[in-house]
Amino acid sequence: MALVVLSKVEQRLDAVRAVLAGASVTEVAAAVGVSRVSVHAWLRRYLLEGVAGLADRSHRPSLCPHQASDAVAVLVTEMRRKHPRWGAKRIRMEMLKKPPGDVQIPSTATVNRILIRHGLVVQRKRKRPRASYRRWERPAPMQLWQIDIVGGVWLVDTVTGVLREVKVVTGVDDHSRFCVIAAVVERATGRAVCLALAGALARFGVPEEILTDNGKQFTDRFGQRGEVLFDKICRHNAITHRLTQPASPTTTGKIERFHLTLRRELLDDHEPFESLAAAQAAVDGFVAEYNADRPHQALDPLLPVSPADRFSPIPTSARDVLPVWLPPTLAAAPTPASGRETSADDDGTVDPDTGSTAGALWAGGPVEFDKIVPPSGNMQIAHRQFWLGPVRSGQVVRFWADCDLIHLFIGGARVKTVRSHLSVTDLARLVADGAINAGPSPVATDRTRGRGRGRTGRLQTRHRRSRRPGPCCRGHPRRTPGRDPDRSRHADVLRPRHPRAAPGAAEPAQPRQDHPAPREPASRPASPPFDRTRSRPTPGLQHRSDHHLPSTGRTRPISPASNRHDPRLRNHPRDRAGRRRDPSRPKDYHPCPCVTSRPTDHDRPHPSCLGPM
Repeated sequence: MALVVLSKVEQRLDAVRAVLAGASVTEVAAAVGVSRVSVHAWLRRYLLEGVAGLADRSHRPSLCPHQASDAVAVLVTEMRRKHPRWGAKRIRMEMLKKPPGDVQIPSTATVNRILIRHGLVVQRKRKRPRASYRRWERPAPMQLWQIDIVGGVWLVDTVTGVLREVKVVTGVDDHSRFCVIAAVVERATGRAVCLALAGALARFGVPEEILTDNGKQFTDRFGQRGEVLFDKICRHNAITHRLTQPASPTTTGKIERFHLTLRRELLDDHEPFESLAAAQAAVDGFVAEYNADRPHQALDPLLPVSPADRFSPIPTSARDVLPVWLPPTLAAAPTPASGRETSADDDGTVDPDTGSTAGALWAGGPVEFDKIVPPSGNMQIAHRQFWLGPVRSGQVVRFWADCDLIHLFIGGARVKTVRSHLSVTDLARLVADGAINAGPSPVATDRTRGRGRGRTGRLQTRHRRSRRPGPCCRGHPRRTPGRDPDRSRHADVLRPRHPRAAPGAAEPAQPRQDHPAPREPASRPASPPFDRTRSRPTPGLQHRSDHHLPSTGRTRPISPASNRHDPRLRNHPRDRAGRRRDPSRPKDYHPCPCVTSRPTDHDRPHPSCLGPM
């Protein structure tokens, strides 16, 4: 016999029939597995409604005192239909900000249930819980700005109908979420980004830190590791520029969340703009509402707090004490220091009459500027290279330059001094590129100390007597490296402070008593020119005065290197470096490294230069 499964209604009907047949309610309840109260309830419902009364019924209470009223449900649904992007939290914040008549404001969960019940919200599972994110926030405004670039703004050509995309340079304050930068630009170049930053600095003041990603407009971290204009502005204004790790958008999560709000509430539902000015006007309107009217849930989840309620710029009095530094090429935004505005068409051309640059004020004297040493260790200023080595990569070098000398300083210590190749036009262009007017030379010379027999300002060498022929000096002489037109073989040489007087000229002025003149070396007979074919002097070879020696009236044969085209000297003996050696000097003779070597090789002078004066 097959088993038949009885339904709940049939089981309840059998229990009721057993009680009506005379069975005890207690025995029937124990047999069915329910309480005596349930059996009495089935019996009552069967006698009143029949078999239909034994079906399951809802357990919902007939009255719920704390249930939201129909007026609240209507208000919530109307706000949702009017603003499709608003969620339960935003709707409740708006109701708290502008309370409706006598309607009680519901909780966020109640608003969410009303939206779900009316089919206005589709529930979806969160991919990642909020607790898994590591949240951080600066304790006060103007401590950190987050800056980024976003697209999605479209412009349409009214004639052809062609669409093109433009960018928006955005920036928010980390503490208050206040939007400090929202500039629509044609192309997100480094200059456009710096112009937007300059306007924000002039309007709100200088923050302590700026956080950006690794875009080429912000840093050259993955390029030549030099210094871009954005880094230069941050360094001159004492702003710490922080960079995120590659492919880490959550580090700048606040500015990314601002981009999402900008797209949802403005860009997604807006038609293409006809011009850049129209797009900027629409973005400005959105920013004004975002800063002042729109409550931000991250600031306070329970009360409506706008970013303007928590943001405060740098006071004007503090900004006047330390003005914002901007390069002259970015003077399109007025600064608190000058307040003037320069056209963006200023290309920094130099006025040939005054030597000054348009948009820059050059005082006509020396200038100072900073450079970052690249990884190669080789910097270039006005088409001339300055070698500092890869070990100094990333260090800030301060240049002091005029038309005579160029000094290089790192951390306040001088590392190099070279002769200047700059003209007044070059100095004016350096000022246009961000250099500042400098004071007197930071390195004390004879000109600055007022010492020496002359006032030409040129540094001199000190000579001493030596058993070996040739110029000598003791230690590291005061010198001005540069190129000597008389000896083109050597890139940097030392010139005597006073040129030797021509025959018959007046004697030079006597030195002061407290600084006696150096002793002259003993005279020796001039060495005859060398001829490899015969042992006597060869007539016809050129002679010139040795301008590297003190004025003794002696002459020496010109170096064979200058007579390289003479066929008689084609097979002239050479030294270890491959240079032709002057046979009139001993084989073990080595000139002073301060004369023949490069400026970076004079760290170890020749042993003959270390003797007493």
